[in-house]
Amino acid sequence: MERKIARDVFTRFLKEGKYRITPERFVVLEAALSSEGHFDADTLYLKLRTDGANISRATVYKTLDLLLKSGLISKYQFDDGHSRYERAFGRPQHHHLICVSCGDIIEFTNTKLGKIRNEVCQENHFKPQTSTYQVFGLCQKCQNESASKF
Repeated sequence: MERKIARDVFTRFLKEGKYRITPERFVVLEAALSSEGHFDADTLYLKLRTDGANISRATVYKTLDLLLKSGLISKYQFDDGHSRYERAFGRPQHHHLICVSCGDIIEFTNTKLGKIRNEVCQENHFKPQTSTYQVFGLCQKCQNESASKF
């Protein structure tokens, strides 16, 4: 049911934006919605090609941009300089703790952050569309490994 709603949202977005509605775009949509966690465009492209999809890298990149604009996926720039995506549709807003040593990403939610964002936006007469909170540091595993070296 959720996938059908996402397809309907994307179809409406494409029609309203006067974008071409192609089967390849919906292949990318399905792959993005099926991905667990964070993914990058090249990994998604390679997965699609491995699964037998006849799709170009450019189509994957362009479709990810459209999925981002439609609100079905989110895009993040973590510390490694690469863009990563994740499914936004049907998921609560969340934030990230990023380990600078091993690259693990821990997702968390905290309603206090949303309240602070809204308060800051109101004070500055700013209308928020989306937001993310990222904390870079060391995960527990890397802290333990670092401590055991000394």
